[in-house]
Amino acid sequence: MKRLIIALIMFSAIALAEGQKNYALLVIDIQDFYFPGGRSELVEPEKAAAKAVIAIRAARETGNPVIYIQHKSSAGMEINDIVKPAPGEKIFVKEEVNSFLGTGLKEYIDDLAVDTLVICGMQTQMCVEAAVRAAHDYGYVVVLLHDACATRNLKFGDREVSAADVHTSTLATLRSYARVLSVEEWIRK
Repeated sequence: MKRLIIALIMFSAIALAEGQKNYALLVIDIQDFYFPGGRSELVEPEKAAAKAVIAIRAARETGNPVIYIQHKSSAGMEINDIVKPAPGEKIFVKEEVNSFLGTGLKEYIDDLAVDTLVICGMQTQMCVEAAVRAAHDYGYVVVLLHDACATRNLKFGDREVSAADVHTSTLATLRSYARVLSVEEWIRK
């Protein structure tokens, strides 16, 4: 009986470790047009990209796939050098806000047999939010790395909303679809 309990504990620990490894990291739209001098500058994109690099390194070190999403654009479309893909890492080019729409992303992820998507990128309330919601709707477990995302100040009518408030309110709603963690919290899990 004691051996059976020990075997079950060991199996559970192995399964838990394997479950934690069963993810893909989606790096969404960390592109030149969002950085200083680009046509759609965000607030502190370098800070978010630096956090994304930590997540990218963690995924690479554990052998988990890193998938890049790139929004098609006539200028500044390049993935920013801070988060440059490694040779062989998959890049999907999209024309819509939703990374899954018209890209083959879902089929690719399904072929990888991952059950969890860890998401970071730009802009929080646009392409990141759309990916989180779509991934949840497709049945994936979703983790959103809040400090590896960035956005901009927005205006509606006469009211301006700071990037910090846009980011925070989006994260507050996305808690219904994802575990919202900092990069450090995620790495410790």
